[in-house]
Amino acid sequence: MAMTIASASTEPRPGGVRGRTAELRALREQAERGPSEKATAAQHAKGKLTARERIALLLDGGSFREVEQLRRHRATGFGLERKKPYTDGVVTGWGTVEGRTVFVYAHDFRIFGGALGEAHATKIHKIMDMAIATGAPLVSLNDGAGARIQEGVSALAGYGGIFQRNTKASGVIPQISVMLGPCAGGAAYSPALTDFVFMVRETSQMFITGPDVVKAVTGEEISQNGLGGADVHAETSGVCHFAYDDEETCIAEVRYLLSLLPQNNRENAPRVPCDDPADRRTEDLLDLVPAEGNRPYDMTKVIEEIVDDGEYLEVHERWARNIICALARMDGQVVGIVANQPRALAGVLDIEASEKAARFVQMCDAFNIPILTLLDVPGFLPGVDQEHGGIIRHGAKLLYAYCNATVPRISLILRKAYGGAYIVMDSQSIGADLTYAWPTNEIAVMGAEGAANVIFRKRIAEAEDPEAMRARMVKEYKSELMHPYYAAERGLVDDVIDPAETRQVLIDSLAMLRTKHADLPSRKHGNPPQ
Repeated sequence: MAMTIASASTEPRPGGVRGRTAELRALREQAERGPSEKATAAQHAKGKLTARERIALLLDGGSFREVEQLRRHRATGFGLERKKPYTDGVVTGWGTVEGRTVFVYAHDFRIFGGALGEAHATKIHKIMDMAIATGAPLVSLNDGAGARIQEGVSALAGYGGIFQRNTKASGVIPQISVMLGPCAGGAAYSPALTDFVFMVRETSQMFITGPDVVKAVTGEEISQNGLGGADVHAETSGVCHFAYDDEETCIAEVRYLLSLLPQNNRENAPRVPCDDPADRRTEDLLDLVPAEGNRPYDMTKVIEEIVDDGEYLEVHERWARNIICALARMDGQVVGIVANQPRALAGVLDIEASEKAARFVQMCDAFNIPILTLLDVPGFLPGVDQEHGGIIRHGAKLLYAYCNATVPRISLILRKAYGGAYIVMDSQSIGADLTYAWPTNEIAVMGAEGAANVIFRKRIAEAEDPEAMRARMVKEYKSELMHPYYAAERGLVDDVIDPAETRQVLIDSLAMLRTKHADLPSRKHGNPPQ
């Protein structure tokens, strides 16, 4: 027996285990190689990477485990039965980013233009279900031409399954959509349902109806990028949270964002060692922020001064610039920062700023990220367009988001905090855990000039020198109702702090609130303003 074994051929036999294994390797190589070198060259010629090249950039080296690599469609008609490539145009699986599990699917534009058919959709459904069940983030690398028309309504039903799972996963696991090619029609609704949307300039577009349809219906002529390119969605529509010039930078930033997020809604964001001293004094703040309420300054400089190593990731940086939403770390702990930006529209709240901040607050609350609000707000933007555009209901979105949030919430009033905008921006009265103010704070129903004109209208009108009387009444109103300690004396501010101690005070407060637990009333869900 021993001699028989020793003398047996080691060459693979058809039908034997070695032969079947060699066959498997050949099939895998074929699936990984893709349809042809010509198709790969065409993809690269457009300035785009292949699906597998993108996955390799996203995940830690050697960590990707593919699911259903050998899946093929079973559709017939229109020549489909003669073209049945492996993967069916989408690569699905999981791997790690900085050692933590992440699920991913990537459209392969080289196969059917990345269009979605029944088998293609089923693969995506499966990986989404796995991500939800295991509690790990889901990243979609989108580069598809929409529904596979040859498969008819089956393809449309596949999108329905994706939308349903996007909604089921909302607030449970982080969902990130990375737009690396076209995304038209109903397909665009999946990214819109996710937490973050990344786009690459020139090569990615999103729209419901393309330029040809727009021209046919309205007569307007516009390019694909002009209609739904990265800059349009980053600056005008607000659909895109991050826009970059190339895929490599874009995917690197996706990895960075993932490092700031928890795996799911049952965990906290990862904490990292911090070399930036928690008790570092922030003396530069004394000169960064002018005491005069009508002088602009850059709030991002304030953020850089108080967060770890001056690093933060701004969300929706180019849309609604009068408010800042950012993720950063303080003493190694991730925090979400909402801040008025006096450099843009004087930091007022308007429709777009309210929507931007509301969605960010909801995201932070869903994923257990404490919220720090930096106030310097003169009020809501007045105007017919704002009122007719629904500033009441849009502003209420931000109010609802803050009131509904159960994570640690800290507010800091730097200068102005006027009227309803003060209340909406996480004031103590709507549930902020701690409210601090600098000695430059002015908390009031409105600015002193406007208040004096209302309260002392008659006295000013009857005075021999109305302007002198107005100035006198403004000064009197400020001294009575707008001095820096007025709110603190009434318990509406927990403490007035030295700006140089801002970082230490905030970090100490976050540490105390780390074990905060708050329950909302039992209900199916709220009915937020729309």
